[in-house]
Amino acid sequence: MSAGWHIGIIGGSGLAQGIELDDAQEIEVSSPFGAPSGPVTTGRLSGVRVTFLARHGAGHALSPSTVNYRANIDVLKRCGVTDLLALSAIGSLQEGLAPGHFIAVDQMIDRTQGRANSFFGAGLVAHVSMADPTCPRLSALAADAAEAAGGTVQRGGCYIAIEGPQFSTRAESHLYRQWGAHVIGMTAMPEARLAREAELPYALLGMVTDYDCWREGEADADVTQVLAVMKANAATARQAVRKLAASLPPERDPSPIDRALDGAIMTAPGARDGKLMAMLDAVAGRALRY
Repeated sequence: MSAGWHIGIIGGSGLAQGIELDDAQEIEVSSPFGAPSGPVTTGRLSGVRVTFLARHGAGHALSPSTVNYRANIDVLKRCGVTDLLALSAIGSLQEGLAPGHFIAVDQMIDRTQGRANSFFGAGLVAHVSMADPTCPRLSALAADAAEAAGGTVQRGGCYIAIEGPQFSTRAESHLYRQWGAHVIGMTAMPEARLAREAELPYALLGMVTDYDCWREGEADADVTQVLAVMKANAATARQAVRKLAASLPPERDPSPIDRALDGAIMTAPGARDGKLMAMLDAVAGRALRY
């Protein structure tokens, strides 16, 4: 049994059933930030505690813009998650990343609009570092696991997060390639930002479903194509989660991200908003106690 690890997973609604957690329990968890996407499913794999949350809710009822990212991260933190793996369908902006391939991204560009992207605000201001938005340790472990599951994996690359729910225009797709982005999706932001504020090491293992719309002579991305590739590779994604749990070191060494709020909270103790502090008991309770 791996001591200290509790892996949170945010992914598609059908993933938890396919992983087949030992001693699985579905639990309703509430958040002061509103309703999360749904209940969590918690259990064990290879002795490791794993807690899963379906990002888009049962039956994929929530669009990327209507997911309550703050509530999702908050409830996972309340469940005791120590590290967070996101599994996401993504479009490719590079020739070498073909549909069916996986990528463990290490950089992000945020083009989302109007989403609540911080737990902090008026009355309690904090500025965490997002220079490196994903956790190198967890990303490497996830990439190793996906390869062990038989996937073709690229280690490192830049994810551009768009608002959606529409796919990109052709001009946008070419622009993002010029910016150096490798893949495109709609959900990693503000998910990664909020995970960092919650002091949760975050990794994103993306599954390429299409080439977006930048390729000349290539059929434009559509939902039918995306779903077909996702279905074909779902078994690999589930096996990667099993491999990850089985491969974790016996002990979880501390991560610098565990203390991401050290020095980040700017508001003086006497000026802090009591209501917001109470809402942040799970996310930032460690840092607010000092």
